[in-house]
Amino acid sequence: MPATTQHPYHPIIYVRGFAATQGEIEDTVADPYMGFNIGSTKARMIWTGDVKRFFFESPLVRLMSDHQYNDVFVDGEDLLAEGRPEDMIAYRSLIIYRYYDEASRDFGTGGTPPIEHFAQGLGRLILRLRDKICANPKNATAPADFRVYLVAHSMGGLVCRAFLQNPRLGAAEARAAVDKLFTYATPHNGIDMRIVRNVPGWLSFGDANNFDRERMAGYLGLPAGDDVSIVKNFPPERVFNLVGTNPRDYAVAGGLSSWAAGDASDGLVRIENATTHGVGPGGSELSSPRAFVHRSHSGHYGIVNSEEGYQNLTRFLFGALRVDGIFDIDDITLPAEVEKGFKAGKTVRASYQFEVAASVRGCQWQMTRREVRENSAIFRSYNDLFPGADKTRRLPDRSKSPHLFSVFLDPAKSVKTSGSVSFAFDLKVLVPDYELDGVLFLKRHYEGGYIMHELILVEAFPDAAAPGGWRIKYGYQEDNPGKPGKIAETRVLDGEAGLAFSIPIAQKGRPGVQGALRIEARPWN
Repeated sequence: MPATTQHPYHPIIYVRGFAATQGEIEDTVADPYMGFNIGSTKARMIWTGDVKRFFFESPLVRLMSDHQYNDVFVDGEDLLAEGRPEDMIAYRSLIIYRYYDEASRDFGTGGTPPIEHFAQGLGRLILRLRDKICANPKNATAPADFRVYLVAHSMGGLVCRAFLQNPRLGAAEARAAVDKLFTYATPHNGIDMRIVRNVPGWLSFGDANNFDRERMAGYLGLPAGDDVSIVKNFPPERVFNLVGTNPRDYAVAGGLSSWAAGDASDGLVRIENATTHGVGPGGSELSSPRAFVHRSHSGHYGIVNSEEGYQNLTRFLFGALRVDGIFDIDDITLPAEVEKGFKAGKTVRASYQFEVAASVRGCQWQMTRREVRENSAIFRSYNDLFPGADKTRRLPDRSKSPHLFSVFLDPAKSVKTSGSVSFAFDLKVLVPDYELDGVLFLKRHYEGGYIMHELILVEAFPDAAAPGGWRIKYGYQEDNPGKPGKIAETRVLDGEAGLAFSIPIAQKGRPGVQGALRIEARPWN
């Protein structure tokens, strides 16, 4: 069986997050799965109106039951350990990187090595896993064909990035084997608190200085002072950021951490610090795919123990189509009174908040949700969207077009008769605040109102004769609930595989929005 027949089901290595105290380290190493096996049982209202318990068995159990993955523990032993037979590990395996064993008093010295040491150990683990998997004739995998996924929570994502980005921290052949990195609630741009803006480099308690930006630049292989959320030496589009937006359910330190991180956080990591990006040709920004879910940093209401997290994880790893939504805005008209003031030479200031929620067909859970009340809405000022001199009509800046979502679709969950995959997104542009010569304009203002609200459905059908191999339809929920009807006029993406189409937006009245929703679909895996 050639290795290509196993794609996209590659081995998965889980990398856990930060343990601050010796007690937390000992608790961590006492768990074979270092916490990734912990699920949650919580109440949820179902379609009948009844409140019932919802069981999330943990991401590991779900991968085993849904996708036939195996762990590497047999008869109380780790098959990856030295001295075990070389032909025991299945290709579709789950591995826990037990990097805290060395810091345990039971298994190590009781002293915590630096994060660079953990990154080097990850490289050695990948090569040992490769050798053992390739030695199993049932896997029929040559070393050159071996690939692995990394899935990490919190600081574990920084361990992975240090290994992938810094050439000094591991072998190039180990880095080349990594296909994708999925991060839950990772402080990619460090940790900020109310009292101390960034965790200081001198804070040695539990190696918390790992989240100081100067320290991060060192182990990530970036020049001092660089933006530490930049991904280098690895494709930024193959790093997924799952961002938590619920600080209130993070109970660590009796709620002190949640208070210190602030509302726009998961209780530890601020939303603005939880994403990565790269630099493209000409210095353009290449954003990593990301999703926002109303979950806290950890715990029973935590981001790892969430159905939303699991759905994003499996579609990112195993899906076949990536779809991005971008809102290109040509104009936002002003209320009549504000327009009158503008024409009279007054300086107008306005800010806009965009709410979006994206869902895939057949799943009860939203893949991503950004809302004002959860402090995660997309924010743009009028000057962001339309740069230029005050008191003049301005041209739109496409680089500031709000990126609404990245959704990964899995044909394995498609409609059997047509093979189609489908998703929907609910988009709102809220009523903005206006200023005329510095005075707040509140006439005809209703808090919570919006100047645009559309629920749009998109369905993609495999079609070898269509551009990019997909025929696409779209429509509005209000026109035909559940069934898109308009055939999209698609175009091939410039310089890359995939296609795009635009959905025109022309809101009548004042204020109103004119522009287009740009949908880009790319083959994935």
